[in-house]
Amino acid sequence: MRSMRANKLIFNKNMRRTLCLLLGMVPLLFFTVPGKAQQEPFTLTKAVVYGLSHYQTIQAKKEYLKASASLVQQTRSEYLPNIVAGLQEAYGTANGQFGSLGPGSIQGLSASGPFNAGQSWNAAFASQYILSTNWEVFSFGRLQSKISSEQARVTTDSMDVVQEQFIQGVKIADAFLSLLIAQRLVTNAKANIERAKSVQTVVTAKAKSGLIAGVDSSISNAQVSSAKIALNDAVFVEQDRRNMLARMINAEAASLQTDSSFFFRNIPANFSGTNDFDKNPQVQFYQSRIAQNEQYTTFLKKSILPGVNLFNIWQTRGSGFYSDYSPVTNPHYTKSVFQGISPTRINYVAGVSIAWNIVSIAKNKHLVQSQEAVTRAMQQEADLVSSQLKNQLALADERIANALERLKEVPVQYKAASDAYLQKSVLYRNGLTDMVDIQQALFALNKAETDVGIGYINVWQALLLKAAASGDFNLFLEQAGK
Repeated sequence: MRSMRANKLIFNKNMRRTLCLLLGMVPLLFFTVPGKAQQEPFTLTKAVVYGLSHYQTIQAKKEYLKASASLVQQTRSEYLPNIVAGLQEAYGTANGQFGSLGPGSIQGLSASGPFNAGQSWNAAFASQYILSTNWEVFSFGRLQSKISSEQARVTTDSMDVVQEQFIQGVKIADAFLSLLIAQRLVTNAKANIERAKSVQTVVTAKAKSGLIAGVDSSISNAQVSSAKIALNDAVFVEQDRRNMLARMINAEAASLQTDSSFFFRNIPANFSGTNDFDKNPQVQFYQSRIAQNEQYTTFLKKSILPGVNLFNIWQTRGSGFYSDYSPVTNPHYTKSVFQGISPTRINYVAGVSIAWNIVSIAKNKHLVQSQEAVTRAMQQEADLVSSQLKNQLALADERIANALERLKEVPVQYKAASDAYLQKSVLYRNGLTDMVDIQQALFALNKAETDVGIGYINVWQALLLKAAASGDFNLFLEQAGK
């Protein structure tokens, strides 16, 4: 019970954090739903909110949670008494006979009447009306342990919803950043084509006038062709990343017009999150599974306990055979249906009973051992997840440091490549350098442009990795724009 209460506290705290995050984004739900008519840019925050509201797996887990909550109420209702009302109307004989029978696996027939030396085929209508009550008023904690077991299942399913929302949110953010990189590669590829065409124009003019060899023209044509192929490859990757993001948020891929301006101008201001992976929803989910299985083991241990029952039965009967009936000397009975089913005798019984299946101790022993082994297995899985997240957290800090260091250098690289391209272009126009130098300058400038974009996104991806490891998605989402 102590572990279950601790698990509930962790769950409630995590739910408050998640609800605060989502409630803070509620106004974003009123933007245009992704569709063909959408014109407003699709930001990362909007993508996360929309995805968490429409992704089918999350909706499915919410339904599982509702099912578990209903099972708790159903288990609570087991404390209510069983009240059964029944009636029976029949037509048959009434031959009595000495002897005894015991309940078995086959149906029997009960008849009451005088004992005679021979068989009588006289038959009449009869009836029976019963109202019985059976109430287990005390179960020595067995029923409460079952309720606690079902409540633990609700906690586990609740944590499963939170975990799925957290994991899906991280996946959406990662897919969004990957799409931004792919889009930047497309932009750079288009710029590279324009530069290659500009060189091609100069080379073609010089080749026609005989100022340079014709091979330079062939090289420039190949350079333009290569740039177009690079653009085609970049578009292919961009389409793939766009489709991936669309699947993550359950939207149409063609409708995702992303807004990339924020991430290529800004870097996170805060990298110091909670650094406590024990608060990660994934860890808490595994802990809730352990608590649920421990609670179920407790229920199995208490399921062997007896129960104290109060019972009460009211019975009234009717018969077409009269009290002085004798098939030989006085066959006094009636064929009337109404007289046969009209009640004439009433009996009742009330009492208390206690029953205990002693052999259940031996039967449940192996079930308990099995669940204890399952608990130990779940603990190993939880330890593995915690260990992986701890290593991932350390890796995230290293990546943040490396990404920031890299981002400091890429502007220097870009300026040098831009200046070199400008210089080589001027020199080539004046016949002071060759086509090889132009090719190298083009390649260096294209690479520098790509490195600048990737440098910014690498910082955001490193922060996302840390948020995923620590479980503090707010650390990333609060700095990712609106």
